[in-house]
Amino acid sequence: MKKLLVMALAAGMICSMAACGNKSAANSADAAADAASAAEENTQSTADSADAESDLAYIRDKGTLVVGITDFEPMDYKDADGNWIGFDADMAKAFAESIGVEAELIEIDWDNKILELDNKSIDCVWNGMTLTPEVTSSMDCTNAYSSNSQVVVISADVADQYQDVESLADLNFAVEAGSAGEGAAQENELNYTSVSSQANALMEVSAGTSDAAIIDLLMAEAMTGEGTNYADLTTAVVLVDEEYGVGFRKGSDAVEALNSFFAEKYADGTMTDIAAQYGIENSIIEQ
Repeated sequence: MKKLLVMALAAGMICSMAACGNKSAANSADAAADAASAAEENTQSTADSADAESDLAYIRDKGTLVVGITDFEPMDYKDADGNWIGFDADMAKAFAESIGVEAELIEIDWDNKILELDNKSIDCVWNGMTLTPEVTSSMDCTNAYSSNSQVVVISADVADQYQDVESLADLNFAVEAGSAGEGAAQENELNYTSVSSQANALMEVSAGTSDAAIIDLLMAEAMTGEGTNYADLTTAVVLVDEEYGVGFRKGSDAVEALNSFFAEKYADGTMTDIAAQYGIENSIIEQ
């Protein structure tokens, strides 16, 4: 429309200048045409700039929401067929569908999550991520959707000896690098070794190469105790309470879209229903 108006103006200028000679009219027509072209380019440039600033448009254009995760039951883990399931996995798939794309869940090195996000290797970090100061200063994050704690996991036969922070001083801990568990170890001045995932931290304890681990309560409840692969392990001391959120790139308009999605799915009961499938319905935060 802008182009048509400018061209019409150019035509008017040509007509009005006709009495001054063909050469003058031609020059005016050229100038008007140049102005029309510049106006069109400016309009297109503005549109391109707006699109470039929209993270949600970027995600929709490529047709996938690439979600950075780790193997973390009950939030993101594989079923018997090798498919990613879990509360976060199911919610991520539902959100992706709501914005017209497919969810692609990929495992990342948790310690590199911010770098992966900034490089656009992933579009968001959605994996029971604690809203720490480091996370909230480096990403734009959603409203908190689940509560959690960082807990000590230790052999059940000695757990009664470790019921407060002071009793932990001589233990060697396994923690996931870059995790809230690592932060809890540092804050409480505990001896620890960093490993690549919380699952590996549990393996260290089970193998006897670490005395204990610090992991998320939701994972500890799902993976330790009677009926699990780590029946001989149990939780001991709660070190810190926390909340989970989803992180996007700084300035991402996808945050607002996901907050709206959370509010809608909490109101209609979907969030609670999905959480109940994985035993974490009591941890879901009202949206």
